[in-house]
Amino acid sequence: MSGTRKLWGGRFTEAPDETFAEFNNSFRFDKRLFEADVRASIAHANGLRRAAVLTKGEANSIIGALTQLLDDSRIDFKFFDSNAEDVHSFIEQKLVEAIGETGLKLHTGRSRNDQVATALRLWLREEIDEITRLTRELQSAIVDTAEGFQKVVMPGYTHLQRAQPVLFAHWCLAYFEMLKRDRARLADAYERVNVLPLGSAALAGTSFPIDREAVAKELGFREVSANSMDAVSDRDFAIEFVGACSILMMHLSRLAEDLILYCSQEFGFIELSDGVSTGSSLMPQKKNPDALELIRGKAGRVFGHHATLLAIMKGLPLAYNKDMQEDKEAVFDTVDTVKSCLSVAGIVFANIKINEHRMREAAESSYMNATELADYLVRKGVPFRTAHDVAGKVVLRAMELKKELDEMPVDELKAISSDIDEDVFAILTLENTIGSKLQIGGTSSEQVGQGLKDAREYLTK
Repeated sequence: MSGTRKLWGGRFTEAPDETFAEFNNSFRFDKRLFEADVRASIAHANGLRRAAVLTKGEANSIIGALTQLLDDSRIDFKFFDSNAEDVHSFIEQKLVEAIGETGLKLHTGRSRNDQVATALRLWLREEIDEITRLTRELQSAIVDTAEGFQKVVMPGYTHLQRAQPVLFAHWCLAYFEMLKRDRARLADAYERVNVLPLGSAALAGTSFPIDREAVAKELGFREVSANSMDAVSDRDFAIEFVGACSILMMHLSRLAEDLILYCSQEFGFIELSDGVSTGSSLMPQKKNPDALELIRGKAGRVFGHHATLLAIMKGLPLAYNKDMQEDKEAVFDTVDTVKSCLSVAGIVFANIKINEHRMREAAESSYMNATELADYLVRKGVPFRTAHDVAGKVVLRAMELKKELDEMPVDELKAISSDIDEDVFAILTLENTIGSKLQIGGTSSEQVGQGLKDAREYLTK
């Protein structure tokens, strides 16, 4: 383990207590920001050269050494063995080891406060791009499955009770829409992430004539922060990102819950592949949906990180406070959790088996065409509330006779309402119940087909 000099030691006459030093240390987790911090440091070195704080030779020496550090970090598995306080101390130590005192000039005009905020934003931009890509892949897997079973009918549920039949593809597209909103939220959060705080220094800004906009352009930031105090103490972007991820995980948890129910013997609508299931250590017959249960469970983990960030920030005075060091682990674990859950969900969806017969059998039972009967009566001039009451009485009589509505003798139907005639049976078919939902967003084959076409077009953007 190599020793490191502190970035702040001049005012102190005693070494930090060992227990406190370990408590204060963040290198064990913020080393993930290494590449982002090096990239920001290279841009800062260019900014210092343009401001004539560094000579061209000094800047080239610093940038060359930083570039070499990036290369070394990718091939030396012991590269990060260090007792450095944080990733910023670590980089400076490595830089000074490589080029001597010139390396100490790099920190001119910046603080760890704007440095870490910049590195976190740089790192998070790339992770948002990756999460967006994985979300798109899951959407693509959902559309692939929906297209493969476009004519399959299943029960739709409210209150977890069979309600009305829908196309399985329609159910798939419901989750597609949720993920579409998630991608929009991530893109929106990206805009707040994509602001450069570097140049704000500790809180008051820098007295060196660094062209912040040129630095922003080099690093691909859309704009520079407008207020230095806000810039170093802002973690709204992290809270917003984890909030967007919390909603995304909520959607994945709902998807997991549906699939867990549907693969149970009580439903029997789908079967998960062996690759994403486990068995029981005691009961040989079991096939457990562990992948989906873990997704459902990990949602709470991300929700907790969102609450953590809000709690950290809620009472902090301006500007930077050490409490904000606690943001990293919450953000890092959120990223890891969301990425793994999206990847597994995509694998699950690409490998489920659909039991078309069981789904259709369920969709044809439980009086799910009762609304069609009420609508039929409305078209005959019966007020909807009256029609609803009549349909309920028909259901009650059908239950007594142990028949579905389309199996009821017409005389029984007429006895309840003289407005019912033989033509009702064409209305009560499963095909009509599905096919009549022709308005935009409905479950008819035409609307679902258009929904799949729109989804494919969206995925090409």
